[in-house]
Amino acid sequence: QVQLVESGGGLVQPGGSLRLSCAASGSLFSINAMAWYRQAPGKERELVAAITRSGSTNYAGAVKGRFTISRDNALSTVYLQMNSLKPEDTAVYYCKGVALTLDYWGQGTQVTVSS
Repeated sequence: QVQLVESGGGLVQPGGSLRLSCAASGSLFSINAMAWYRQAPGKERELVAAITRSGSTNYAGAVKGRFTISRDNALSTVYLQMNSLKPEDTAVYYCKGVALTLDYWGQGTQVTVSS
């Protein structure tokens, strides 16, 4: 089992920055990749960024160049640095751990971009 706890969300003005953290515990050896997803009201959950154990990254087109995903070597903590935030980035952000046969989700953290 793997437990994921997100933190770092909040209210920020357009153009501002936030850094989300995802602390993982448990059977981390089973995790091959970590990802950040987000879900805005009335919309489906979507992939924001992902990072593998080897460090390869992938970003959604809407955040490329503005968001950066990173992790420590053990994948025990994953970060999402969000710059140049826009109102359309408002959503609940979820951390996901990808194992061979099972995915793990955190409880989510709210990000609100508003003036």
